[in-house]
Amino acid sequence: MLNKSARIPVFAVTIVIIIAAVLIWDLVDSNKVRIKNAPGEDVNSGYVDAQAAYVGKKACINCHQRQGDLWSNSHHDLAMQEVNDSTVLGDFNDATFVHFGITSKFFRRNGNFYVETEGLNGRYQEFEIRYTFGVIPLQQYLVKFPDGRLQVLPLCWDTRPESDGGQRWFHIYPDEKIAPDDILFWMRLNQNWNFMCSECHSTDVKKNYDIETDSYNTTFAEINVACESCHGPGSEHVTWAEDFKKAGKPLAKGDMGLKIRLKEADKGTWIFRDQEKGTAERNRPLASDVLVEMCARCHARRTAFTDQYVHGRNLLDTHRPQLLEEGLYYPDGQILEEVYVYDSFLQSKMHQRGVICSDCHEPHSTKVYAQDNTLCYRCHSYEKFGARSHHFHNPDSTGSLCVECHMPERTYMVVDPRRDHSIRIPRPDLSERIGTPNACNKCHKDKDARWATNYVKKWYGEKFTEKPHFGEVFDSSRKLIPGSREALIKIINDPVQPVIVKASAILELQRFPDTQVASLLNEMVHSKEPLLRFAAAQASDVIALDQRWTMMKHLLHDSLSVIRLEAAIQLSGTNRSRISDRYRTLLDKGIEDYINSQKFNGERPSSHINLGVLYLQQGQYEQAEMAYKRAIKLEPGLPYSHINLSDLYRAQNRDDLGEKVLLDAIAYIKNNAALYHALGLLYARQKNFDEALQYLRKSMVTAPDIPDYAYTYGIALNSTGNSGQAIQVLEKAHQAHKYNETILVALATITRDNGLFERSENYARELIRLNPGNQGYAGLLNEIQQLKSKGN
Repeated sequence: MLNKSARIPVFAVTIVIIIAAVLIWDLVDSNKVRIKNAPGEDVNSGYVDAQAAYVGKKACINCHQRQGDLWSNSHHDLAMQEVNDSTVLGDFNDATFVHFGITSKFFRRNGNFYVETEGLNGRYQEFEIRYTFGVIPLQQYLVKFPDGRLQVLPLCWDTRPESDGGQRWFHIYPDEKIAPDDILFWMRLNQNWNFMCSECHSTDVKKNYDIETDSYNTTFAEINVACESCHGPGSEHVTWAEDFKKAGKPLAKGDMGLKIRLKEADKGTWIFRDQEKGTAERNRPLASDVLVEMCARCHARRTAFTDQYVHGRNLLDTHRPQLLEEGLYYPDGQILEEVYVYDSFLQSKMHQRGVICSDCHEPHSTKVYAQDNTLCYRCHSYEKFGARSHHFHNPDSTGSLCVECHMPERTYMVVDPRRDHSIRIPRPDLSERIGTPNACNKCHKDKDARWATNYVKKWYGEKFTEKPHFGEVFDSSRKLIPGSREALIKIINDPVQPVIVKASAILELQRFPDTQVASLLNEMVHSKEPLLRFAAAQASDVIALDQRWTMMKHLLHDSLSVIRLEAAIQLSGTNRSRISDRYRTLLDKGIEDYINSQKFNGERPSSHINLGVLYLQQGQYEQAEMAYKRAIKLEPGLPYSHINLSDLYRAQNRDDLGEKVLLDAIAYIKNNAALYHALGLLYARQKNFDEALQYLRKSMVTAPDIPDYAYTYGIALNSTGNSGQAIQVLEKAHQAHKYNETILVALATITRDNGLFERSENYARELIRLNPGNQGYAGLLNEIQQLKSKGN
C-alpha cells in the first residue's frame, strides 16, 4: 500500500530524476483488459518465450497432481479471480460503509456485483466489480474502465474471522480522507492494476500500454499465479514428457525441456557437523541463486522496465530493484514501507549461508513447513536454541517463539502483518542510539529500550551491545555526521557485509562527494557483484562527466540490462565528438534502450520526467518540454513535473512561462514546499525580491526539516540587505542541522562580511572540525584571521 508519507517527496532540487517504485499489492484510472483465454478454457500457444509457449496449468497438473493439489486454493491460485458467488467474500447484500462522510453501498443486480461510491468527478457513481484480488487476510476488488484500465477500490473486505475483528468493510487509508484530486484517489494512477499489480497476480502479463492513446490492451496467459509463472512456458517440457512416455526412457533434451530448473541440481542438504555449535550447514555450497531470483521478481520492491522476462535470467535484466534506501527501510535495514521480503532476506545470515526460499516455504502451497519452532529446529538444534538459556522466556510464552524475536511483524494494508525476513538478532541498544524498533519492546510495550538493553546485557554479556552495526553508519550518514564517509567505505570493503548492505552504502556515499569517493566508485563499477556495479553507476552522478565517462564507459556493454540503462543515462551528456565510433554506437544504443524502458512505463509521470531530463541533457528542448507537459497531464498532483518544466523555461529565458507553470501548480497542489522554493528562485532571478522572499520563506516554514530551504531563504535575505535577519535564520537552521557544511559556510562568510569576526572565526573552525581535509576551509579561516588582525 502506498503510504501517506510516500506521496510526494520533499527534496529541494531543480532537476529531478524519478524512477517509479513498484508497489505490488494495493493501489487508479481503468476498463478493458483483454484476457487471452475464456474462463475455464486452456490457454492457446500464442504466448511465446523463445521456442517455448505457455500451455496452461491443466497441462501441468495432468502429470503433477500432488503439486497441483498443494497449489490449489493457495495465495498464488487465488491471487486474482473473476467475480462470482464463490470468489467474492465481501458482503454485497446492500451493505454500507462510511468513510469521512462518503457512504459507499455494496449490492447485487442481475447476478453482478456493484459498489456505489465517490467517482473522479466527486459525485456518487455505480461501478461494476469485475475481479477479486487476493483472499487472506483481506480481499480487494477491481473495477473495469473503457480504456483498458483496471482500478483497485480502496474499500476492502476483512476476511479474518469475526472473532479476530474481521468480516467487515474497511478503507485502505483509514485515517484520512482521500479526495478525487488526491494522488492516492482510487481512480488515479497510484491505484492502477495494469502497472502496479498485474505482473505479480497473473501469469505472463503483457501490459500493452499505448502511449499515444493513453490506454491499455493488457493480456495474460492465466488470470492467477499458475505453474508457468515460476517454471516458465511449458510447451517444450510437455513435448519432452510425451516423447519420454512414448520411448519409455529418458531423452536428451537439456533440462527436460524446462525453461528453468528450480530444483537444485547438486541436491544439497543441511547437516549438523558441529553439535556444540548447533547450527546446520549445507553439505555443499549453493550452486545457484536462481530460485531466490525467481521469487524476487514479485517479492521485491522493484520496477519492471520490460515485459520480455526470460525465466532463469538475473532479476537485473528486466527489473530495477530498490536498495535499503531512506524512507523504505529503517537505517538498520528493518522494514519500514512495504518492501516485499527480497532486500530483507539478502541482508540475512541465512542467505549468506545458502538458505533459499523453499528451505522454509513449501513452494507450491507457499505455506511455511511449520507454524512453530519446529521449522527453525530443522537447522538450529532444539537442545541449544530451544533451551531457556537461549531465549530466557517461559517455554509456553510468545517470547519463546523464534519468529517473534528474529522476524518481528509489521502490519500493512491495515490488517496484513508481515514478517521481516532479515532474520536479525534484536538490538534494543540500537533503538536507544538511532531510534530503530526492536522485537523486545514490540512485546513489552510498557517498557523502554533502556530496560530491554539492560536485560540483553545481563543475558548475553556487556560486549553484545558493542557489536558494530551498519545501521549506525547509515543513520550518521543521513545526518551528515563527520566520519560517515570513512565508515561507509569501511562497510563497502568489509568482506563479511552482505552485498545488499554494501550496495546501499555506495548510494549513501552520494552525500559525500570527493576524490576518495570517486576512487571507490571507480573500483566498484568493475565489481563482479552486479548489485555493486548497479549502485556505483547510480552514485556516479556526483563525479564530473569527463571523469565519469572514463570510469564507466565499459558498463555500456555490461551483461545486465539495468546496468547498461543506468550507464546510458549517466553518460548521456557526453560530447560525442570526443569518443570513438564504437562507444558512440554503444552510447546511442543505450540511450535508445533507456527511452524505450521509460516508454514501457509511459503511463507514469515519472517516466516522462526522466525523459525530459534526458532530452534536456542533450539540448533537445522541444522534446523535453513535451515530456514534462505529458507528465503534468498524466498526474498534475506531482510537483516535480511542474518544477522541471519551469526550469526548462528558465534555461530558455522564458521565465514568464515558468512563472505561470508554478502558479498553476501551487493552485492545484496545496502547501508544497518544493513549488514555493522554485517560485521564490524565479522571482529572485527577476529581481522581484518582495515576492521572492515571501515564497522562499514559505518553503522554509512548510518543510523545516529540509536545510536547503532555510539556506536559500537566508542567502536571499542577505542579498537584499537583511543580513541580521539572514544570520538569525541560518543560525536557527544550523542548530537543527549542525553538520550541514553549506549552512556553516554561509554563516562564516556573512558574519565575516559584516565584521563579526569572532563569530565568523568560530564557524570556520567548526567547518574544519567537520571536514579537516578541505583546504578551502583552511583558507577561509586564514582570511578571517587576517581581517580580524587588521580590524578591517
